[in-house]
Amino acid sequence: LSREKQKSAVSGVNAVADETAFAFAFKTTQISKVIGAFSEVVMAREKATGKMVAIKCIPKKALKGKETSIENEIAVLRKIKHENIVALEDIYESSNHLYLIMQLVSGGELFDRIVEKGFYTEMDASRLIRQVLDAVNYLHSMGIVHRDLKPENLLYFSPHDDSKIMISDFGLSKMEGTGGVMATACGTPGYVAPEVLAQKPYSKAVDCWSIGVIAYILLCGYPPFYDENDSKLFEQILKADYEFDAPYWDDISDSAKDFISCLMEKDPEKRFTCDQALEHPWIAGDTALCKNIHESVSRQMRKNFAKSKWRQAFNATAVIRHMRRLQLGTSFGSSIQSAKPAPGPQSRAPAKSQSVDCAPVSLKDCE
Repeated sequence: LSREKQKSAVSGVNAVADETAFAFAFKTTQISKVIGAFSEVVMAREKATGKMVAIKCIPKKALKGKETSIENEIAVLRKIKHENIVALEDIYESSNHLYLIMQLVSGGELFDRIVEKGFYTEMDASRLIRQVLDAVNYLHSMGIVHRDLKPENLLYFSPHDDSKIMISDFGLSKMEGTGGVMATACGTPGYVAPEVLAQKPYSKAVDCWSIGVIAYILLCGYPPFYDENDSKLFEQILKADYEFDAPYWDDISDSAKDFISCLMEKDPEKRFTCDQALEHPWIAGDTALCKNIHESVSRQMRKNFAKSKWRQAFNATAVIRHMRRLQLGTSFGSSIQSAKPAPGPQSRAPAKSQSVDCAPVSLKDCE
């Protein structure tokens, strides 16, 4: 990072002369996950304490032109502390790398755990969503909008059956009041709110929409929006055109459907806030059913969110072109890099999607 960027982004870091000095403090045990195109996360043990941590390793040469993004992520992570949010514990900087020492979460991804269960109910989904709502409500109270809530960013803290859920990946998060009205087209296509795709100024309500999409998937195993043609996909989202298809929703309570409808409301002014969602009977009351829906939901999740599909990513080009044209009348062709699915809800899901920050086509909110 430049000298000025170091001061603003990583002030108070533990500077180390080289990677050898850093290795003296941490013993890397295995690479656990690759993040994006310019960083990776490794699992490591702090030699002095024996504590296991996750380290996000970012080569400085890959940061050129992306300094603002990492500065923003660090600023947000330093500000927050919540039991359901992965914590930033320390930062190290060498001549070649920036290292973010993160709280280690080892319980795996949300959908994987659900598929592995033998018993799964609406009540389980309600408890999961309550934790997400609590954490996002906390973020919103701090003036922070996550902007990229999706199942891949929800991880279990530990392998235990009663493990809490954790929100991760704040690379696209934004603190309100730090760069004007939010208008940057960013996020993941299947989970972004209509106002984001329409490139209108937006607010915290975009996170509430994403939570609604996640809740929808948790109850049926497939996403509310999908089309092989990206233009038609965007049309569906812009119109909030989704259904509770039979027979997949026949055994789901009306209360659950009402909860989702309140979050997946096209008009952000009418959409439920986190506070309102936390007071909904499906979350705060006893309307979530205890009937086992594991067989149906896990079957759909295996079909729609298989790891083999997750290895593929959305082609961000279609989203960028959409933002530039700001119209849906032109077909961009199929830019979703996935196998052609058979018709029907059971094959609606795209491949594991990649977060897209289309800042080059935004106006004021490019931080």
